Formats: sequence, C-alpha cells, structure tokens
Amino acid sequence: MTVALEILYLILVLSILVFIHEGGHFLAARMFGVRVTEFMLGLPGPKIGFTKGDTMFGVTAVPLGGYAKICGMEPGAENPYIEKALAFAYERGTFYADDFAFQEGISIDDAVEVFYILEEWGCLVGPKKTDEHNVFYTRARRIKRKGIDLKEGEPRPFDDAHELYLEERSHTYRSLPFWKRSVILLAGIFMNLLFVVVVFVVVFSILGMDYTLESGEVQHVVLPVWQAIVGAFNYMGVVAVAIVGLFNPATAGETISNSVSVVGMAVVSKQYADAGLAMFLVFMAMISVSLGLMNLLPIPPLDGGRFVIEIYQKITSRFVGTRAMNAMSIVGVTLFMLLFVVMLNQDIQRFVFGNW
Repeated sequence: MTVALEILYLILVLSILVFIHEGGHFLAARMFGVRVTEFMLGLPGPKIGFTKGDTMFGVTAVPLGGYAKICGMEPGAENPYIEKALAFAYERGTFYADDFAFQEGISIDDAVEVFYILEEWGCLVGPKKTDEHNVFYTRARRIKRKGIDLKEGEPRPFDDAHELYLEERSHTYRSLPFWKRSVILLAGIFMNLLFVVVVFVVVFSILGMDYTLESGEVQHVVLPVWQAIVGAFNYMGVVAVAIVGLFNPATAGETISNSVSVVGMAVVSKQYADAGLAMFLVFMAMISVSLGLMNLLPIPPLDGGRFVIEIYQKITSRFVGTRAMNAMSIVGVTLFMLLFVVMLNQDIQRFVFGNW
C-alpha cells in the first residue's frame, strides 16, 4: 500500500507540474495567434478528450506529465513545396500524396513529407490505421467569421493560393519573430517558477508555518508577502547553483549524491504528503524549481536548448536542419539517461537496500 501511495503521489506531482509547464507554452502560443492542435495531460499516445477551436483538450493513456502540440515548430528551412501542397490539399479535401508527387514531378517520399509538415501546421490530418497508403484529409474546423463548420476531409474554399498560404502560415510558430518565439519557449519555465512564488506566498504568508522553539513551545509564524517572495527567489538561487554544480568536475559528484531520481521523489513525496498540505505544496515547489531550471539548460531537446538554437539562427541567419536537431537531441537524451541511471542506482541503494 505504501509503494502504491508513493507512486500515486509522484504521478500527481509530476502531472500537475508538467501540466503547468506546458500550459505556459500553450498560453504564450495562443497569445501570439499560433495554433495548438493538442493540449494533453499525459505522455503522447492513445487519448480521449474534447475539441474547442483548433485544440483538442484531454488525457492520454499514460497520465504522467503533459504536452502542448504547437504548430509549425519543425526544424530547418521551410519546405519549398509547402504553398503548392496546401492549395492542392484544400482544393480536394481528401487526397493521395502520390497524386501530388506525380503533378510536381517529385518522389512520393518528398510529397508525403510536405503533407506531414502541413499536418504539423494544423491544416491536415494524416493517414489513419484503416486507411490506404498516403491518404490525407483537411482538418475539421469552425470558421467563426463566416459562421460555417468544415468537416474533416472536405475541400476548403479559397480565392488565391498565396494568400491562403500566408494566412495558414501566420498561425504557426515558424511565422513569428525571434522575440515571440523566445517567449513561447521560455513560458513553460516561467510558469514553473511563478508556481514556486505562489506556493511560498500561500504557505508562508497565508497558511503560515509551525516552528518548534528551543523551549519546546510551538509557534505559528506568518511572514509578510515580500519575505515569502524573497524566500522563493533565494531557494531558486540555491537550486540554480546546484544545477551548475553538475557541470563542475569538482562538485558534480556531491551534487548527484544530494539529488534523487524518480524513485527517491516517490518516497519523499509520500513523506511530505503525510506531513500535511502545506509541506506537500512545499515539496511540489521544490520539484517545480528543478523542473523549470533544468529545462533552462542549453541542451536540446530541452527548452533552453531550443532557445540557444533560436539565438544561433538569429545571429547567423542560418537554419539548424532536422538531422542536426535530431543528432543534438539524441546526445542530450543520452546524457540525461546516463545521469538517470546513476541516480536511480543511487536511490535503490539508499531507499531499498539502505546502503547509502
């Protein structure tokens, strides 16, 4: 029963905090008019939910964390066939990529690639499991200004192919200037850190904390709001120094030794939950700081890595292609997996066998 509760508390904490993180990306994207086709609680996979506007809200089969599918975040230069492919798709509604390949004299693979990009833009729906090969559909959409509902797979009326392309592109991350892209990328981190400030204010300035004096007397202390906010930022600074310590050979070992993996987080989460609501909120704030600041590291596929790539592209006016992005992401994931394995072994020794 204890293990089940530990897992339950961990799933609850991570789901809430990742949901807050992805909510930051979602709100920033929508603020700039970028489509978000999915906003889900859980890891990508089978899902259920409801659709409002261009976005499907719901939960997935693995309700751990969450994600926001922001349109137009594909890496590299823009596909040269995108405008023609968009007009081709909207004229037909339901079509085969093979027909576009024949019309343009390109390979079927190249045709399929450009239509999958349009799916990422929120314009199309890709082949389903029961479909024939390379079948695509226009996405169902409600056009408020015209008061009409367009069903999936129906042709889309348009007057000019280029104006259509500009209109659809304007709702993508790709169309935004550097500063707006940066806001979207960093919004998740901001929300995690904002959550920490809110928790510190609630716990220390509204609920208050009990402190045991040397005499044994228990005193209930409520701090001014400004002191709670200062405390939140001081704690963020401590965590930031610890994260930087991972990259210093002299301090990396000590930093890892003082850290925990998901196993340790599960054990500790129950301890904080048993201590009451205030302490559980403090625990969530601790994890939220780590989640936010770790995402700030300049390593793809983390938000900080994407931000550094945006800076590079802005300075050099050169795009980082899909291959380079994938290679950097693989390196980044490998590094984090190695760190995860080390910390997991450490937690098993510490919490399971008591050898730490």
